[in-house]
Amino acid sequence: MSAGRLIMLEISGGGRVVSLNPDGSGKEVLVGGCGFPDGVAVDVENGHVYWTNMGNPPEDDGSIERADLDGGNRVTIVRRGGTHTPKQLQLEPVSRKLYWSDREGMRVMRSDIDGSNVETLVQTGHGDEHRRDQTRWCVGVAVDAGRGQLYWTQKGPSDGGLGKILRAGIEVPAGDRADRRSDVEVLFDGLPEPIDLELDLATRTLYWTDRGDPPRGNTVNRAPMDAGNGRRPEILCSHLGEGIGIALDRRGGRMFVTDLAGSLYEAGMDGSERRELLVAQGNLTGIAYAELAA
Repeated sequence: MSAGRLIMLEISGGGRVVSLNPDGSGKEVLVGGCGFPDGVAVDVENGHVYWTNMGNPPEDDGSIERADLDGGNRVTIVRRGGTHTPKQLQLEPVSRKLYWSDREGMRVMRSDIDGSNVETLVQTGHGDEHRRDQTRWCVGVAVDAGRGQLYWTQKGPSDGGLGKILRAGIEVPAGDRADRRSDVEVLFDGLPEPIDLELDLATRTLYWTDRGDPPRGNTVNRAPMDAGNGRRPEILCSHLGEGIGIALDRRGGRMFVTDLAGSLYEAGMDGSERRELLVAQGNLTGIAYAELAA
């Protein structure tokens, strides 16, 4: 028997990892004192929760931590400074790899689930001059292991309309480098400020949050994964308070969304029957949904 559980991050209150039921009840703090957590992933098989800590960007001291699902045995698996400003985090269950975007590091990265073998797969810039160009900042990440493809967002400046969603192979092509890849595709550009990504591989659909200005920003969006830039994304939900995290319950046909204003939402996969589960929870960032043993 299994039961769904949400794992959610709060950057208020010193930074916390919290667990709650999918209806918003039963909230409990698993780990506190997390600094500025942003991305979260759950390893049901091994009973672990992983999260990124953005740290203080000028100090280049980002890290990734892990704990048991009850909050015990907390450990840092990617040391401080092993990544610059890690954002959304994904666990790819086939290869047992962690993938994340590194904002001011201008990278998409991965490691083994114990934090070893850290690699840079995409590098969009080098040095302080490039770092000031927010169009180079990588934020969201998603993986399609079956087709060997990696997706990520480059958000651009706040409400700048320069955001992009891109795709490339999981592996750097032979003869290429992370900062000079021949296989990068821009799927969507001119977006307000795209943040976190999720994939529904069964329907080949890409979902993402956007924290830019209305009408196209502060939204949840979806589009066919293979449609490319010629098709306008569909807005599913709007009027978020700076939308950040998104998690899909594919079997249950629903999604969960967080915003920096402190609200947690549930809606159908098409955006229908949206409702607020929690409000005024501080500043919320990443969220993950997992089926756990009851």
